[in-house]
Amino acid sequence: MMKPILAILTLAAAPLAAQDFSEGSEARSWNLYAEVPAKFEAKVVDLVCEFSGDCPTDCGAGKRQLGLVRTADDVLVLPMKNSQPAFTGAAVELQPFCGQTITVDGLMIDDPELGANNVYLVQSILAPGMEKKIKANQWTKAWAKEHPEAKGKGPWFRRDPAVKEIIATEGYLGLGLDVDETFIAENF
Repeated sequence: MMKPILAILTLAAAPLAAQDFSEGSEARSWNLYAEVPAKFEAKVVDLVCEFSGDCPTDCGAGKRQLGLVRTADDVLVLPMKNSQPAFTGAAVELQPFCGQTITVDGLMIDDPELGANNVYLVQSILAPGMEKKIKANQWTKAWAKEHPEAKGKGPWFRRDPAVKEIIATEGYLGLGLDVDETFIAENF
């Protein structure tokens, strides 16, 4: 009796996982393993709110990771990256749309063997009332505005005050300054 019930439950869940959201997607490939173009409508949500019930009206004012609850199947998608070459988060891109239903286009990574389920790379956003989609590429501009003292050339993370503070106390390897000193002496 249990086997038929388990089989029915498995079949009932399968259509949600197997939906194809690639139709109409204009996402550019990153040549990542298990990437699939995906364009869908979703509500922008505060993940802490979704999991704990702690729900400020502004989705945490830019201090929390955001998620997308897909309209088609009510699945929570984790937008982990924007369209910039650096692996920067998508929360900056999604924050202005807190609580709104928008259309996103990007790449979905979904591979149970890797433990990657509904991981999303947002490349563009279209909100109701917008005539044109916007590129999800604002993270480094937002970072530069928050850290005017860190102007200069090179990657943002080499100039970031928080990163520099961690390196100053924990070393480049994160194992302490003594370990760094030994490693550098032995390898460089």
